[in-house]
Amino acid sequence: MEADRSPWLDLPLDIAGLVFSLLAQYADRAAFALVCPQWRAAASRKGLPPSLPVLALPDGTFFSIFYPKRYPFPGCGFAGYESVCGSWLVFPRDDGCVLVNPFSRDSFTLPALSSIRLRPPNAVAKWSLEDGSNVADPYVTWMHINTSEQLHLSKIMLCSPNLVAALVGIGHTSQILLCQRGASAWSVRAYDQCKAFEDMAFYQGKLYAIANDENLLVVNISQDHSTGDPQVSGIGQVIEGDSPPLYSVVFDDNTMLCKKLYLVESQGVLLMARRTIICRVPGPGAEPGEAVAGLTGFKVFKADFEHSRWVEVSTVGADQLLFLGRRCSRAMSVSQYDGLLGDYIFFLDDDEENRMDYCYDNEDTSFGGYGMRSNAVHFPHPYIFWKRCDEMRLAAWLFPQD
Repeated sequence: MEADRSPWLDLPLDIAGLVFSLLAQYADRAAFALVCPQWRAAASRKGLPPSLPVLALPDGTFFSIFYPKRYPFPGCGFAGYESVCGSWLVFPRDDGCVLVNPFSRDSFTLPALSSIRLRPPNAVAKWSLEDGSNVADPYVTWMHINTSEQLHLSKIMLCSPNLVAALVGIGHTSQILLCQRGASAWSVRAYDQCKAFEDMAFYQGKLYAIANDENLLVVNISQDHSTGDPQVSGIGQVIEGDSPPLYSVVFDDNTMLCKKLYLVESQGVLLMARRTIICRVPGPGAEPGEAVAGLTGFKVFKADFEHSRWVEVSTVGADQLLFLGRRCSRAMSVSQYDGLLGDYIFFLDDDEENRMDYCYDNEDTSFGGYGMRSNAVHFPHPYIFWKRCDEMRLAAWLFPQD
C-alpha cells in the first residue's frame, strides 16, 4: 500500500504553500485544500496572497471568474440574499438581518431593519400642503420613507468590530443607519435630509459617503451614552463635486448620459470611479426607463483631501484591478499571479431596484472589463452569464479573505 502513496502528499509545507499562493481562483484553492491534511494545512497558513473574488448570483450559483470553463462554486443553500459585504451574504429577515459567510459557514445576526432607534426618539414626519398634496417639509427625511413598502437595504458595511453602516431607502433616496454587533436596534438621525447616496467607504478610520452630485461627505460618529452603540453625530462635506452638467439630458441625436458612482480604497488612496452609460432615447417626451443602455466608459478620480477636490487619474495601477459593484467593491493587486494584467476595472450591471433610469435590449448579462489604457470594454468570460431579471438583479462580488 505504501508504494501506491503519491509523493505529492509528502510535499513540504513551505513548498505546498508556495504552490497554493500561485492559485488565483478560489475554486482552485478549495480543491487544493481537499487533497489531504498536509495540503489543507498549507492552505490555512497566514500571509498568503488573497484569491480573486467569487461572483455570486442570487439563485445560489457561485463562479470563480476567469476559470477556463463554467465552474459553479462548491457550495449551496445560499440563494435569496439581498446584499453582500466582503465575504458575507446578507439576508434581511423580520426578526433580524442575518449575515452568512459561505466560505467558513460562520454567521451572525444584526438588528432587523424595522428595529430603529430614532434621534430624537419622539420624531415625526413633517408635511406641508402644496396644490392639494402633502409635500415633505422642508425636505425628505427618514420619517417620510420609513413606512414605505419599497424600503430596502442598498448597502451594508462591516467597518470595524464596533461599527456597521447601512444605506437604506427607496428608489434614489436613502439614509445612513448605524449599529454594532450585538445591538438591538439601528440608529438614525430622524431629521437629517435623505440624499441620493451612491456609495460608502470606510477609509483610514472614517466613514465616507457620496451622493450623485459627487460631493464627498464624512460621517462623524459618536457613542450613545445609554447603550454604547454608535450613532451619527453629524455629516460634513470634505470635497465639492464637479460633475459635468451633461447627465440625464436628452441630446439632439436622441442620446442621454447616465452614471453610477463607486468609492473604493486602492493603495492607500480613496478613489471615486464614475461609470458613464450612453443611452439611446426613443424620441422627445420619452418616459424615464425607456432609454436603452449602450456603451460604457469610466473615469477615475482620487480624493485630494488637502485641497478638497477630486483629481482625475489615468491609471488605477499597473498591477491593480478594481472590482466594482453596488453592494461591494475592492481593489486587488495581481502582481503575484502570472498572466493577469492590471490597470483594469471589472464591473457588473447590478442596478438598484426602483432606481433604473434606463433599460437593456438584451436579456443576458455578465461581468465586464474596462481597460484604463485602451479605454475599451470587453467581456472576459463567454461562459458566465445570467438572465437579466428582477430575481437576478443582485449579482455581486464576494471576497473570501475579508
